[in-house]
Amino acid sequence: MSLGALFLPFAALADGGAAARAADSGHTAWVLVATALVLLMTLPGLALFYGGMVRRKNVLATMTQTIAIAAVVTLTWCLVGYSLAMRPGSAFVGGLDRLFLDGLGLTALSGGVPESVFAMFQLSFAIITTALVPGAFAERMKFAAVLMFAALWSVLVYAPVAHWVWAPDGWLAVLGALDYAAVARWCISTRAWPGWCAPCMSARATATGVSP
Repeated sequence: MSLGALFLPFAALADGGAAARAADSGHTAWVLVATALVLLMTLPGLALFYGGMVRRKNVLATMTQTIAIAAVVTLTWCLVGYSLAMRPGSAFVGGLDRLFLDGLGLTALSGGVPESVFAMFQLSFAIITTALVPGAFAERMKFAAVLMFAALWSVLVYAPVAHWVWAPDGWLAVLGALDYAAVARWCISTRAWPGWCAPCMSARATATGVSP
């Protein structure tokens, strides 16, 4: 499978395939709308927000970090992130049956909607959660380091935490945790970012030009 698998929901709706007939059309339409809204929160929403919080010379660099993070997370999500986060496995991490989105076709369903729609919806949250991170190190981290952290963190931290809360066999889900707006995985996973990024940061200059 490739990144084209994320466009399967549109193909299913267009050709009237088995998934389109079996899935709930209202739920599918709303999940697609919600996916678009979450993506708009990131691009351009979060990019413009963070761009407005830094010095003029760093506006484009900060906005580019957000856009690049969205691209990197999309790749890691399609390669392994979705499988580790949303597929059945252990109480702490999912299995590998959807590695490279293998088996994600028009006939696969998840919760009454095509699984491709569900995967794209969850991808939008993976993107915005990771894109929140530059606010912790704005103007203090090299671009290559940002991309490396985004790739590693989206797989090693975000995917397991999402599995804990959203997968039926996740240990927090088993305890009865409900995460309607993805707030739990945002808060749990993003708290660790500043400490993880600290070794790669340079000191931020104060208004007087003296580093703290």
